[in-house]
Amino acid sequence: MKDNSANNTEKNLGGSPKNLMIPFLLLSLRGGFSLHGYKLIQELSKFGFDSIDQGNVYRILRQLEKDNLVNSEWDTSSGGPAKRIYSLTDAGKDYLDLWSNSLEQYQMMLDSFFNMYSAFMMPPSVSRKKADDHNEKE
Repeated sequence: MKDNSANNTEKNLGGSPKNLMIPFLLLSLRGGFSLHGYKLIQELSKFGFDSIDQGNVYRILRQLEKDNLVNSEWDTSSGGPAKRIYSLTDAGKDYLDLWSNSLEQYQMMLDSFFNMYSAFMMPPSVSRKKADDHNEKE
């Protein structure tokens, strides 16, 4: 069986991120955690994803499994219905590292954007006053 995860990685990370949910799902599974889908959705909420299409999350998880980035197995140990438990593969860890590097670059771009935006949007007198206030404190 041919491993296409490297090809998928290059395709998915070229340009802007297509789905920011992916690195957060992978990060939630980092460190040996195995979680079921509902728990992963709760984790996404903690990261600030407000309106989550649960069906979309499960579609993404199935695709991540097809791409060999996560594994899943059925957990029948609880008294209730069986739950699919997801875990991160080694390829998933590598993919998370790529996302991290990519997001770091985007963070620098966003920082530059907001610095420039603030400079343009803040009246010069306010900028000078802030600089003067800062200098007086030193």
